[in-house]
Amino acid sequence: MRLTVLYDSGCPICGYFRGWLAAQPKLVPLELVPAESAEARSRFPTLDHARTMREITVVGDDGSVWTDEHAWVMCLWALAEYRPLSERLATPRGLKMARAMALSAAGLRHLLTAGREMDGGYPDRCVGPACEAAPVAHGQG
Repeated sequence: MRLTVLYDSGCPICGYFRGWLAAQPKLVPLELVPAESAEARSRFPTLDHARTMREITVVGDDGSVWTDEHAWVMCLWALAEYRPLSERLATPRGLKMARAMALSAAGLRHLLTAGREMDGGYPDRCVGPACEAAPVAHGQG
């Protein structure tokens, strides 16, 4: 069995996750393919490719497709060190946690990609009122 992970190669978070996945010892081979590539479109012509640009998508050799939290769990399942965690996350309670993590990553990705459509790229740093750090309260002790 082999899994193909489709990711947005222009997204800083996706790129980090891709690099992290590539460096991990695997129980199941992972192919990491940019979702926007001609290879992705030719290999998986029936996929909604606009959707694969919005969320991580994992495709199995048998044609199975996982998205959202299920895709994250499948990525962990393929890794030697993280298979036990993936099995815990695959339970109903664990999937709620995996969903929260996936939504957090999606929210951070959305912040990093705001304005991408306007200038064609990702910002190197956050600029503007929405990006200013909130004052940090310092406790005593």
